[in-house]
Amino acid sequence: MGAKRGEAVPKARSGGRSPRRGLVALVAAVVAAVAALVGCAGGDGTSTGAHGPAPAVPPVTSSAPTADALPPKLTAAPLPAAPAPTSTAPSPRGPVDAELSIPSIGVEDLDVVPYEGTTDDRAGTRIQDRGVAASPYGERGGVGPGEVGNYLVTAHRLSAGGPLRELPSVEVGDQVRVTAEGTVYTYEIVETRTTSFRSARSLAEQRAAVPGEPGEKPTRAMITLSTCATPEDDAAGNFWRDAQGNPEHRIDKIGVLTSTRPA
Repeated sequence: MGAKRGEAVPKARSGGRSPRRGLVALVAAVVAAVAALVGCAGGDGTSTGAHGPAPAVPPVTSSAPTADALPPKLTAAPLPAAPAPTSTAPSPRGPVDAELSIPSIGVEDLDVVPYEGTTDDRAGTRIQDRGVAASPYGERGGVGPGEVGNYLVTAHRLSAGGPLRELPSVEVGDQVRVTAEGTVYTYEIVETRTTSFRSARSLAEQRAAVPGEPGEKPTRAMITLSTCATPEDDAAGNFWRDAQGNPEHRIDKIGVLTSTRPA
């Protein structure tokens, strides 16, 4: 039955426990229930639950390598020292005295005197008048023995002993030897040309660094042996002479260097 109006309502009994302690016990029970559902951490750091131990979660690590994991610093190996340049080409000799031999026509050790000028000019003709050969060098001349370019050698055919009187009979394949400063340069005849002293073009071809090719850059050592064509010009009725008494035409034998050896 309910209490009558005005009567005091008796306090509820809790079995000797205070309401505060009852509340604490209720919270503890709730926490225990939640823990049973989700599991709790064991002493070894693993999680346990209703379905057994939870899989271990790997620790989070950075993808960047640590200082200890970095590869060693690469260093370039030192480059080897460059070898000193070497050359097997004959050293330039320039204008030097030489001796000329042409075995096929019996020419032996004919002196060749260098001078600054051009073929058969006044200075060259005076040298030839001594019975020796002349070799012009410089801007209008040629190179020295064995050098890349055109080694020009001229001598008389009829006067002053006629050292090159038989030059027209020299044939392709014949050898020519030039000895200078302890070295023998052997050339082989490859061509016969005729030069006209009344043609600037013809003279340019004779004196070119590559015989017959004015303006062409030379790549090998060559020789031009030249003497007058006086008998041939006279026979043709051509009696033209220049200031030095040279006839119009020259007979030239062209050769290429084939070997070099010590004298």
